[in-house]
Amino acid sequence: MRLILGSGSPRRKELLAQIGLVPDAILPPDIDEDPRRGELPRPYCARLAQEKAMAVVAEPDDVVLCADTTVALGRRILGKPRDAGEAAAFLVALGGRRHQVITCIAVRRGARLWHREVVTEVKMKRLSDVELNAYLASNEWQGKAGGYAIQGLAGAFIPWISGSFTGVVGLPVVETAQLLQTAGYPVYASHLEGTA
Repeated sequence: MRLILGSGSPRRKELLAQIGLVPDAILPPDIDEDPRRGELPRPYCARLAQEKAMAVVAEPDDVVLCADTTVALGRRILGKPRDAGEAAAFLVALGGRRHQVITCIAVRRGARLWHREVVTEVKMKRLSDVELNAYLASNEWQGKAGGYAIQGLAGAFIPWISGSFTGVVGLPVVETAQLLQTAGYPVYASHLEGTA
């Protein structure tokens, strides 16, 4: 049984390593990530994670793990900014307000698919011009939903969260371990080797 990570995100690989798991293969699927007209953040995030899991080519006994992280400001989906101008607009919109970070995990084994959404409330402080410009210059906003990564420089802009820190980073480890076990993957087997 192989564990296939359907994501090119180095953060997701690091979070798996945090619970002692190293994927046997990393196969990020190529799917259209544009929201459908009128699609709300949570169903959008769930759809993408499941579509990613179904798009990964795998053997029947392989366990495929995919995830999608979406930043939601009310009903608005803040995706990966196209450029620094859009990143700035996202960060200004988030400043001083609470928003949600939704990460949906999807695990597939053969024809069976399990998924779970983890929603975390996050508050970002209002950024000064100096803070905003320094963050934009760092380029950390590139490829990040909502234009920020909590585990990087933007951690200094987040005074409060309620929920899963690892979910905001991109892979909620508690729920990931549970779904992998549900799919029959021996999450803790490597920890037990040599102890018998």
